[in-house]
Amino acid sequence: MTLSKSPAPPRAASRSQPGPGPDARKAANRAGAPRIGLVSLGCPKALVDSERIVTRLRAEGYQFVGEAGEADVVLVNTCGFLDSARAQSLDAIGKAMTDNGKVIVTGCLGAADGRGLIDEAYPDVLAVTGPHQYEAVIDAVHDAVPPAHDPFVDLVPAEGIRLTPRHYAYLKISEGCNNRCSFCIIPSLRGDLASRPAAEVLSEAERLVAAGVKELLVISQDTSAYGVDLRYAPSAWHGRDIPARLPDLAEALGSLGAWVRLHYVYPYPSVDRVLPLMAEGTVLPYIDIPFQHAAPSVLKAMRRPAHQEKTLERIAGWRAQVPDLTLRSTFIVGFPGETEDDFRQLLDWLEEARLDRVGCFKYEPVAGAAANELDGAVPDAVKEERWHRFMETQQRISAERMEARLGTEIDVIVDEVDEEGAIGRSKADAPQIDGLVFLNGETTAMPGDILRARVDHVDDYDLWAERV
Repeated sequence: MTLSKSPAPPRAASRSQPGPGPDARKAANRAGAPRIGLVSLGCPKALVDSERIVTRLRAEGYQFVGEAGEADVVLVNTCGFLDSARAQSLDAIGKAMTDNGKVIVTGCLGAADGRGLIDEAYPDVLAVTGPHQYEAVIDAVHDAVPPAHDPFVDLVPAEGIRLTPRHYAYLKISEGCNNRCSFCIIPSLRGDLASRPAAEVLSEAERLVAAGVKELLVISQDTSAYGVDLRYAPSAWHGRDIPARLPDLAEALGSLGAWVRLHYVYPYPSVDRVLPLMAEGTVLPYIDIPFQHAAPSVLKAMRRPAHQEKTLERIAGWRAQVPDLTLRSTFIVGFPGETEDDFRQLLDWLEEARLDRVGCFKYEPVAGAAANELDGAVPDAVKEERWHRFMETQQRISAERMEARLGTEIDVIVDEVDEEGAIGRSKADAPQIDGLVFLNGETTAMPGDILRARVDHVDDYDLWAERV
């Protein structure tokens, strides 16, 4: 079993977590350093949890290996949001049990009713914890494999151990969520909103930038709600009091010199106060907003804000203020009670909103979600047909939006380079979920370089450009 992190949402490619080479493994074995295997599944928030666990264990002298059979114990960080994700997590636990036998489970599947699924399927796992229960995970590792006597077997950099490339990093600003969307069980898995003090977030961001990070991807379950639970209390950072409020945090992050990209933003008034930062270049002109639907009746059933006509007005205002703004969103089709008229309203809304990047999911019941009690289940065949119509509509819109970029000059952050050229992303593209920029023949660039390029070819999602 090769240990890896799971694919991200659409367009993500699976990447095996690099393990040490043979010489490093032999050296670790000689030194008696305990060896840990890791499988990290789910969203970027779960990935950050894995990074924190890895950082702590590396600081204590543990080594991480790429094969389960070579490890003294295997950690599986699970996802439990959808039934399909739960099945993937259970499969990963089973594979680790087969290949190793000593397994510690953490993450969303370890919370709420998911704990029972693990206990029933794999009663011999060493321990099960819920999401962001770092100390419990560390204690379970200590019980299974005590740390080496010398805690400085392997020095850990100040920014911690990350599972992303060196030039970008996810920056989690809060845990949990206060919303109670009927299709979602995140609050029962991760609890209510718990924001980090602004100074703590900024100090972590500083360490990341000092280590070479060129792009900070701000994540949480509800980024716009950041600081509500703290009553926006300020904290001291470099002699300044920074309130725990999204616009203030975004402005301070932008002062560090890295790209700052905002994910999982709800259209609260705080968004309007971030737009000037985008207009002046402090924050990337990119907003990831999970609208989920447009029909008022469906939004009401989802327990989402049902004022999409006002949202269209706000989108128009945002674009007037920031002409190069990129809007990304996700939608659900086939939600219980969704009629053909509701779906047509969604398509009409898409036509008017002209979003740049869109993901669409067919509704899938989630154990424990309130939506399971709703009447009007949509047949699978109807879900499939609506999904295809949705994607055809958005594909055309995306192609038209991309066509407008022909001949323009853009900044490109390089993600990888091979013998054919460089592959990167524009300011409009988040890693693993959005489009790519291909710089054919650009073999001298390095990952993390930010280049100026002119777009000379486009398709529905990707760009081809030449360095200026």
